[in-house]
Amino acid sequence: MDFISEKLITIMNAWPPEAIWVLMLIICFLTILGANRYYGPGGLFAYIAVSIIIANIQVLKAVQFNLYPEPVALGTILFSSTYLATDILGENYGIKKARNGVFMGLFAHLFFSIIMLFTLGFSPLTPEQAGEAMAWALPYHDHISKLFTLQFSLFFAGLAAYLTSQLYDIWFYDWIKRKTKNRYLWLRNNASTMVSALIDNTVFSVLAWIVLSSNPLPFMTVLVTYILGTYWLRLFIAILDTPMIYLSKQWKYVGETINESRE
Repeated sequence: MDFISEKLITIMNAWPPEAIWVLMLIICFLTILGANRYYGPGGLFAYIAVSIIIANIQVLKAVQFNLYPEPVALGTILFSSTYLATDILGENYGIKKARNGVFMGLFAHLFFSIIMLFTLGFSPLTPEQAGEAMAWALPYHDHISKLFTLQFSLFFAGLAAYLTSQLYDIWFYDWIKRKTKNRYLWLRNNASTMVSALIDNTVFSVLAWIVLSSNPLPFMTVLVTYILGTYWLRLFIAILDTPMIYLSKQWKYVGETINESRE
């Protein structure tokens, strides 16, 4: 199995990064639809929780895309796809369920981060303690430490941006829905996500690179590179996820059908 995964990674390394990006986006969209179809709100809660954790790991890797002059940190797809998940929750199950999904993601991220801190708190094995049987484990403490030692400025900035943008997204989506009398699904899906994504980029970038940074960057650098630099990607994802929210209304939670048949 190790050989298969290594071979697959080698093959994908030869692909254009845009191809992997699109494939990952499709997988995320289909997973959201499947989670909603077969597990309802609980499935979307699980998707949000897992996506927030993975995105915070993905963001540590930067990639050079052919269509963009500067390297871009990953995580954009997973972060952005959670807006689709909360929009589906709000559209099909109500605003309270959507907020519950956001707080579930927050809880999962906090729990994961705390457990990984405790994991690193165990002293690593010495070569003498490991012996031959556990020698394979010796490098992994350093690997885990590099991934999961918290940089509190980035951690706090990420949490603040996540909560602010997601809760605003839910409120704005519901506000448009009420103002348009439940019409124009495409409008509330796109408008809420586009505005919320800009809030997310702005709150995170200002806190991480200016307010909480030991070496603050000039505001114009933060604006051009970090706030607006990846915003076009999030706009693109917002437009592409519009058919998904329409499909979510057609591919309803099968549990509702079962409950209706029982009644």
